[in-house]
Amino acid sequence: MVGQQHIIGPGKPLRRALDNGGIYSCIFWGPPGVGKTTLAQIFSHTLKTPFFKLSAINAGVKDVREVIEKAQKTKFMGSGGSAILFIDEIHRFNKGQQDALLGAVEQGIITLIGATTENPSFEINAALLSRCEVFVLESLKLNDLKQLVLNACKTDVQLLQKNIIIKEWDALVVISGGDGRKLLNALEIIVNFKGGKQITITNKLVEDAVQKKLALFDKGGEQHYDIISAFIKSIRGSDPNAAVYYLARMIEGGQDPKFIARRLLISASEDIGMANPNALLLANAGFEAVNNIGYPECRIVLSQITIYLATSPKSNASYMAINKAQSHIKQTGDLSIPLSLRNAPTKLMKDLDYGKGYKYAHDYPNNFAQQEFLPIEISNSVYYEPGDNPPELKIKERLKSLWKDKYGY
Repeated sequence: MVGQQHIIGPGKPLRRALDNGGIYSCIFWGPPGVGKTTLAQIFSHTLKTPFFKLSAINAGVKDVREVIEKAQKTKFMGSGGSAILFIDEIHRFNKGQQDALLGAVEQGIITLIGATTENPSFEINAALLSRCEVFVLESLKLNDLKQLVLNACKTDVQLLQKNIIIKEWDALVVISGGDGRKLLNALEIIVNFKGGKQITITNKLVEDAVQKKLALFDKGGEQHYDIISAFIKSIRGSDPNAAVYYLARMIEGGQDPKFIARRLLISASEDIGMANPNALLLANAGFEAVNNIGYPECRIVLSQITIYLATSPKSNASYMAINKAQSHIKQTGDLSIPLSLRNAPTKLMKDLDYGKGYKYAHDYPNNFAQQEFLPIEISNSVYYEPGDNPPELKIKERLKSLWKDKYGY
C-alpha cells in the first residue's frame, strides 16, 4: 500500500485497529484510484476474515441480503471476526438499499466498508453514517506515484521482461491526476505503444502514447472535488472565464456530466436564487438536456449554463434563510402551530377552535390580510432577508408595504 499514511501510518487510527486485531465499519471517501479497495482487501487478509464485495452500480437489496446471509453462516462456522462487506460506490445505493445494511452492521454480522467519491454527509443516510467512521483518502502524492510505478516495474510479470528506464516523470505524474489506477493504466499503454525490450519513458513518449495534451490535465494532482469547488466558487465570484476553464478541466478529465449539472442546479439556488429565479429554471432544463444528450455535445449545454450562472446577479438569501430557520428550530424545538392555521376536518377539532380566526387572503384587498403565521413564541423572527439587487429590492419594498414594521423590512 502506498500513500494514505495519515490514516494507516504507525500510530494512526486504522493501523491501531489492525494492530489490535479488529476493524470497525467505516466509509472511505476520496477520489478514484487512491487505494480504497486495496485497503479493504488488506484488512480482510490481515485479519483473516471472509471478504465479500459488491458494486452499488449493479447490486440491489437482494444481493445485499444474500451476502448478509452468507456472512452470518461464516460467523456461525467460527471463521473469526465479522465478515467484511466492501461496497464500491456506496453513494449510489438508495435509502432502501442502505437501510438493508443497518441490522447486519448493528448485530456485528458484517463489518461494512464503503467506498465513495462523494461527500458521505450528502449521499449516505444518517442512520448508516452514524454507525460508520469516515476516513478521507487523499490523491497520491508525487513520491507515492513514483513508488507505485517502481513497484510495478519490479513485480509485474510482463513489465519484468522489459528494461524500463524512466528518464522524465513530469508527464507521467501529471496525466495520473493523483489516481494510481490511471497511472498504472497509462504505464501499460505506454509500454505497449513503444514496444521492444528497452523502453525509455520521456514526457514526449507519454504525450504521444496517450494522445492527450498535457496542459489539459491537473498538474497539481488535486482531488476532483477540489476542481468542482474551484468551479462553483468561480461561478459565485462572477468569473465566467475561470468557471469555463474548470468546466473544461472536468470534461477533459472524464467527469460525469450529470455530476456537473447537479452542482450547477445547486449553485442556481444557493448563489443566485431570488436575484434571478430564472437561473434555476435554466439549470434544470440544462440538467435534462445533459441527461438526454450526453457527451460530447452536452459540453455545449454545460458551458451555456455555466456562463449564464457566472454572469447572473447573485444572492444567497434563500440559502441563508433556510439555514437560519433550521438553526432556530434546533434551539426552540417543535413549537405549537397557531390554532388559526390548523386544519379542522372533524367536529372535535372545530370545537377546540382549530382554524378559528383564520383570514382567507383572497377575500381581502390585494389578496393580503395581516395575521400571525409563526408560533407566538418566535413571532417577528426574520429568516429571509432580501439581497441588495434590483429583483430583491422590489421584493423588499413589497414585503415592507404588506407587513409594515413587523419584520423590520
